[in-house]
Amino acid sequence: MTTDSSLRSGPGTTGRRSSSSRDAGDGGDGRAHGRLPGREHLPARQPVAAASAVPVLDVVVPVHNEEKDLHPCVVRLRGHLARTFPYPFRITVADNASTDSTPAVAVALAAELPGVRYVRLEEKGRGRALRTVWSASDAPVLAYMDVDLSTDLNALLPLVAPLISGHSDLAIGSRLARSSRVVRGTKREFISRAYNLILRSSLAAGFSDAQCGFKAIRREVAERLLPMVEDSGWFFDTELLVLAERAGLRIHEVPVDWIDDPDSTVHIVRTATEDLKGVWRVGRALAVGALPLDRLARPFGDDPRDRALTGVERGLARQLIGFCAVGVLSTLFYLALYSLFRLGVGPQVANGGALLVSAVANTAANRRLTFGVRGRSGAVRHQAQGLVVFAIGLALTSGSLAALGAASGSPSHGTELAVLITANLAATVLRFLLLRAWVFPARACSEPDSDSDSDPDSEDVR
Repeated sequence: MTTDSSLRSGPGTTGRRSSSSRDAGDGGDGRAHGRLPGREHLPARQPVAAASAVPVLDVVVPVHNEEKDLHPCVVRLRGHLARTFPYPFRITVADNASTDSTPAVAVALAAELPGVRYVRLEEKGRGRALRTVWSASDAPVLAYMDVDLSTDLNALLPLVAPLISGHSDLAIGSRLARSSRVVRGTKREFISRAYNLILRSSLAAGFSDAQCGFKAIRREVAERLLPMVEDSGWFFDTELLVLAERAGLRIHEVPVDWIDDPDSTVHIVRTATEDLKGVWRVGRALAVGALPLDRLARPFGDDPRDRALTGVERGLARQLIGFCAVGVLSTLFYLALYSLFRLGVGPQVANGGALLVSAVANTAANRRLTFGVRGRSGAVRHQAQGLVVFAIGLALTSGSLAALGAASGSPSHGTELAVLITANLAATVLRFLLLRAWVFPARACSEPDSDSDSDPDSEDVR
């Protein structure tokens, strides 16, 4: 990331926020990733011409060698905001290492138009420009858009309104929404949809359009997310959104009208290659748990899921889904082990061995994925209790095999598997009830967060 010494601002630049302002954003306890108080609505409507007022919105326009498009873009954007936006605003031209006359155009705009400032970076990279300007901004809502203004500006107010009200944490424009109206070539359309399909299949992304140059974020959210984003180029957007989504932050999507710029200087093949490298890097980090997403778990505002409510079953639907998913994988694993063990031993021994190995794996998977128990504390006790549940399953399945043998003498392998599947289905309901009520009881959910914060190895059920 560009250091402060390499950042030069033109006329109209607002300085960095004071340390007291940053401390207040940390929630008052000195922890950069601590829990914040509940969201509050931003100040009531103020005249746009109030120069002394802190802008509510800071729109960043990152540019690199855009001497042709910069002036009409800023003039049009400022005119639209002056007519339609009910709060003070600022437009920041973030020039990342332009070598043409872009700096001169930007300086002139900052001198002529109130509310426009210019920031110069000596290193190239859209992500680097956004990180630098957003980190230094004092506006509570931060946004950016491409200089070609391919996105209809009428979507700007719907984009930032949920952030101003405090309802959402990030907002993105989507060209792939059903109601979006998009005009662009077949190649760009194919690449965009293929890329978002890759994100959905590899990173389980729930947002629809990662690369639309039309996004916004609340400042306190950016303060916590930006230090975790490694990319400084075009993959910056995707990485930011993936981290935000994995942390449980709320992403608002706005359908946009979008017209392709035929003169765009974006190198499609190079950008796509860098994006795929970024997908691989982030996917690998998520797979091995290298990203400290626990620092972002519900840090922004009041979450009703954190309230202790009497008489309300919490997380039952999510636990059922997780238990079913783990159960399907465990059953496949168990059947594969049984078939493997059956090659050398009898059905009872093969069933017992397959059940024992799969039970240990099943308890560990349900502990983390279904019931959300974190840390090593209590793992041995949970496994011991899981073995008791395993013994019940063993009794049911072994009894079924014994009954099958007594009834038919020498049943086929397929018949054995069918009986075992039926017995396992019967034991599944009882297994879930025992895990939920005895092994991982709901009372663990009411443990205070301070306990888990003070001891990194303590149990934390979310």
